[in-house]
Amino acid sequence: MGDPVAHAEHYQEAYGAGEYAAAGAAAAVLSVAEEQRHLVAYAPLVKRIVRQLNSQVSGAIDRDDMEQIGLMGLLEALRRYGVPDQSFGSYASLRIRGAILDELRRQDWRPRAVRQESHRLRDSVRALTRRLGREPQEAEIMAALKLTPEAYQEYQLAENAELIASFDDILQESLGQADSAPSPEEQLMVRRSLEQALRTLDEREQRVVQMYYEFELSYKEIAAVLDLSDARVCQLNKMALGKMKAMLQDK
Repeated sequence: MGDPVAHAEHYQEAYGAGEYAAAGAAAAVLSVAEEQRHLVAYAPLVKRIVRQLNSQVSGAIDRDDMEQIGLMGLLEALRRYGVPDQSFGSYASLRIRGAILDELRRQDWRPRAVRQESHRLRDSVRALTRRLGREPQEAEIMAALKLTPEAYQEYQLAENAELIASFDDILQESLGQADSAPSPEEQLMVRRSLEQALRTLDEREQRVVQMYYEFELSYKEIAAVLDLSDARVCQLNKMALGKMKAMLQDK
């Protein structure tokens, strides 16, 4: 895995906290033609993020609609950032993801009955953990809760989608909601916070976080790389984000 700080830099860049040439200055106003040209150039980024998120939300929003929402997030990023440079893609990723997750929340993509069932399963897993005195294995959870592998994976996906949304909110707050890219001071604070948060993770958790956020791989793709089940990757990502979220909230 290597030095976690090195991977923190990759992760931090994936959230738009890289070296911005225009950081702290007013974003240059782009013409309509320039905006259209940059929208076309960065459209593949929108498609990658939509593909990744679409696998986790069980078709709650039509894929084409998700892409349109993502393009609006990209346009907002262009207007805040100004002329794109080598770090723009990282900054835009957060804005694109944020736009899609905001719409998912607005549409209440998890019906009340689904949320209640997820909370019930979560409480059952916690009770099993206390009873065993350790983190239960997948097979133990499925046996204790009488879940099929498919139902267990659905539970993990739902838990992860909820946590990812709240984790992204914290990063949005860290980077500020100004009408321009984050200032150098904001970038430095976020970088240091993420470095410290990543140090709380074990090697496999770091790899999952890196592949999910830096390389924008889906859970299925990460599972293939690490030779794990999709559900196990979900579980690792959930544990990693939980640790990082707790540390960032303490800042």
